[in-house]
Amino acid sequence: MIFENRFQGRHAVVTGGAAGLGHGISSRIVAEGGSVEIWDINQAALDAVELPNTTTRQIDVTDPNAVAAAMTDAQPDILVCSAGITGPNTTTWDYPIEDWLAVHNLNLNAVFYCCRAAAPVMKEKGWGRIVNIASIAGKEGNPNAPAYSASKAAVIGLTKSLGKELATSGVTCNAIAPAAVHTALFDQMTQEHIDFMRSKIPMGRFGTIEEIAAMACWLASDEASFSTGFCFDQSGGRATA
Repeated sequence: MIFENRFQGRHAVVTGGAAGLGHGISSRIVAEGGSVEIWDINQAALDAVELPNTTTRQIDVTDPNAVAAAMTDAQPDILVCSAGITGPNTTTWDYPIEDWLAVHNLNLNAVFYCCRAAAPVMKEKGWGRIVNIASIAGKEGNPNAPAYSASKAAVIGLTKSLGKELATSGVTCNAIAPAAVHTALFDQMTQEHIDFMRSKIPMGRFGTIEEIAAMACWLASDEASFSTGFCFDQSGGRATA
């Protein structure tokens, strides 16, 4: 269900917005009357974006200086941190150090840089919504995905901390922890790991981009004014606490 004009007059920045969950969330914000600046490192993917009321910016969100400058320029009301990678599927003791660092640099450090830059902008306005895309792996820990699991757990902790820091400012910060959603991230995983993730979901299926976008847009709206510092599951029954 599309809520007409729910984001009228609101401007969003969506990282990783040229594809997958980020693109789905961007599409819905636009459909509901908002404008979006899509951030992505992939220029070819940005060139393929065809959404009204949308601009694009090629940016490496692991560069804190680039993020700070772009956030000052964009002046968003809404920030959705969706950019991320899975890293390889292997045991902790065999996990390559360079991959561990790369996963944390994008999945955690870049989220910190974006939140750090956006919070003062939103505080000045007296209104803002930050939505971080975490994962059920950050709550339960997936075997053979230690970097991804640890980075998403850290995103949840960051969200809780920032939500409490902003609690009286008119700015909220929440996270979403989906179970697996079939996006291009699956291309980075082994079939064995994909099958394992499906087996853990009582509904017996993966989530959809539209389902995650619906929750993200609720959290980014006026309706979610009394929710902050919380991680909302969308797990098909996998998570019950």
